[in-house]
Amino acid sequence: MVVLACLLVFLSITLLIGAFGTRITLAPRRAAVNRLRDLRPTTYAETLAAIPAAGGAPAGPWWARLLRSSKGKASELTVVSLKSESIAGRLLMHAGYRSRSAERNFMLARFTGMIALGGGGMIAASRSAATPQIAVLLSGFLAALGLLLPKLVVRIQARKRQHRLRLSLPDALDLLVVCVEAGMGLNQAIVRVSEELRETHPMIADEFRIVNLEIRAGRTRGEALRSLGERTGVDDIASLAAMIIQTDKFGTSIAKSLRVHSDCLRTERRQRAEEAAAKTTIKLIFPLLFCIFPALFVTILGPAALHLAEIFNGEVPR
Repeated sequence: MVVLACLLVFLSITLLIGAFGTRITLAPRRAAVNRLRDLRPTTYAETLAAIPAAGGAPAGPWWARLLRSSKGKASELTVVSLKSESIAGRLLMHAGYRSRSAERNFMLARFTGMIALGGGGMIAASRSAATPQIAVLLSGFLAALGLLLPKLVVRIQARKRQHRLRLSLPDALDLLVVCVEAGMGLNQAIVRVSEELRETHPMIADEFRIVNLEIRAGRTRGEALRSLGERTGVDDIASLAAMIIQTDKFGTSIAKSLRVHSDCLRTERRQRAEEAAAKTTIKLIFPLLFCIFPALFVTILGPAALHLAEIFNGEVPR
């Protein structure tokens, strides 16, 4: 009973601390998101439709109210392009989790894992013949594991996503160069790239689609491209965005700049491949030393060792 009471107190205190910390963490972001949603541009028709009729009910028929409610729900997608000031928010953004409740669910998953594994370890240690010191160490280790495991999973997903974006960037850049050199504007070229790469490279197509939506929503192209680099966390995409911004600022040819940047990116990919090939000899040392060499030693020196053992034991060798 004492162990159960201690476990209940530990769970309740952890839940209170987690709820308080989550509320404090998400309060500034929630206030900023609400303020930005209130400041979003509206048309004259939307302004008239938002005025309630006499009696406090929304004006218009039921289908108009349904459309306005669906638009209000769809406007939550504008939170996708917002920057996150917290480390967990940026990590979730790089991993592709950009909904409004992503950070809250992530913190809830961490605290739930800590409570579940820590409480499970304490219960398992109390039912076994372990000493109190071992029980505390085991529960603490499992609680720390439950706290760090969701972050490790999200970080692995973020690295995989960044790797896929890095691999799909040359194709997108080549297609962008072709579209710009064919006479299309940069905004139309971004739209065309997002449409053409939707099947082969859906991740980078979605990123370019978000850039196009931000430009259509009223942001400048430089801000949208800078947000693209921060949203993905890929150095190559950030350098591409910086190059386009500098090209717009100085008024140089965007087609030539994209062509030069494409050549430089292709050279960097070749150098990165050569670097990975040069590292293989160093990485093969540990598998050779711990896996292949022991098997070779047993195969080659095993019969000789058995023969020497028979000689030293005074037995007649065969």
